[in-house]
Amino acid sequence: VQLQASGGGLVETGGSLTLSCEASGRTFSNYAMGWFRQAPRKEREFVARISRNGIREYYGPSVKDRFTISRDNAENTVYLQMDSLKPEDSAVYYCAADSGAYYTDSSSAYDYWGQGTQVTVSS
Repeated sequence: VQLQASGGGLVETGGSLTLSCEASGRTFSNYAMGWFRQAPRKEREFVARISRNGIREYYGPSVKDRFTISRDNAENTVYLQMDSLKPEDSAVYYCAADSGAYYTDSSSAYDYWGQGTQVTVSS
């Protein structure tokens, strides 16, 4: 699976941004999809995950109730709607595909990764 993330940019504190990740190469609906982020000098952090059929969503504690993950299997795309953004949300955001069926927040479980898109939240 090839993953292409887009939608990053510069936004003010309290603003919103929507990231997209388009997949190609294999059957998109066979993969759970996740978003991770990595800030400078920090570990890669789990942000959100959505199941293959889009029914189950999972969020990291720092983004829960502010971010929403969704997917469109017909368009081979997963989205991350980010609201009420804070400066600490600034990071490179990566989308990833997991062929496994069970929930995990471990980056090592994901099989394919996109190139990342930068999100910067100004204070």
